[in-house]
Amino acid sequence: MTVPDPTLSSMTPPLPLPQGLCEADVIDLFVSFELEGAPKDEIENYWRQDWKRFIYTFGLAADLSGECLELGANPYFTSVLLRLFSPLNLTLANYFGPALGPEGAQTVTFRHPASGERQSCNMEFQHFNIESGEFPFASASFDVVLLCEVIEHLQSDPIKVLLEIKRVLKPSGHLVLTTPNVSRLENVCRMLTGANIYDPFSGYGPYGRHNREYNKDELAKLLAFCGFEMQTLFSADVHTNNAAMFFPLEKTLPLVEFRKFDLGQYLFSRSQNMGIARAGRPSWLYRSYPPGELQP
Repeated sequence: MTVPDPTLSSMTPPLPLPQGLCEADVIDLFVSFELEGAPKDEIENYWRQDWKRFIYTFGLAADLSGECLELGANPYFTSVLLRLFSPLNLTLANYFGPALGPEGAQTVTFRHPASGERQSCNMEFQHFNIESGEFPFASASFDVVLLCEVIEHLQSDPIKVLLEIKRVLKPSGHLVLTTPNVSRLENVCRMLTGANIYDPFSGYGPYGRHNREYNKDELAKLLAFCGFEMQTLFSADVHTNNAAMFFPLEKTLPLVEFRKFDLGQYLFSRSQNMGIARAGRPSWLYRSYPPGELQP
């Protein structure tokens, strides 16, 4: 029996690099990246682990135009790519806890990949908890909203957050949503050995950990429930796949061949605000709600 290659092409789709740049150019940009108030080694460890994720995210939004809200923009790797290589006009939002006021700013410096010149960007942002109340924006304010590596951190009500995104999006506006894939090959192999797949408790508090991860089918159902029409949804590896460290791939891969498009480390989606959201909450994601609130 032939064992499939562990670097399945379905887990590593081509990188949508900015026009005129190669991978080395993008890496040079990230090498030069400095964020005010952040230890340089922490920033470097972050981008070296996930730089391909920023490129896949960029590719989902780069051909769009108009007003764009990026929720959870810090540490601004995707923000910089979009400012440099897309026509989008960015509005940024973060949440660092109740001590900070309604607005803030951080300075990012980097070497421009085309000119080689050192540049500084003042990343002004709105500061609010997306799970508490309405977003501080008028309805139908944005053509695009980015919710990248955020939904897995939510503690109580992702539907509420998605409906707020729907409110501030224009009709037919686009939502770019990315999140870790709970059904990634590494997790499959972890579970086969009896290892736990849940995220550790974080020194950054309850929002510093992944409170609920999703698989590809769940993400599609969740967005459809909220009236978003899926345009693209794929999984991809963005760093070294360590599945073989947990369980032999020659035993695992033949069993999950039918899921080969669902095994990547992250989920990447782009959907459009086209339909009407359903009332209530989906019963596959929520429980202990009043009678009639949960929907099949």
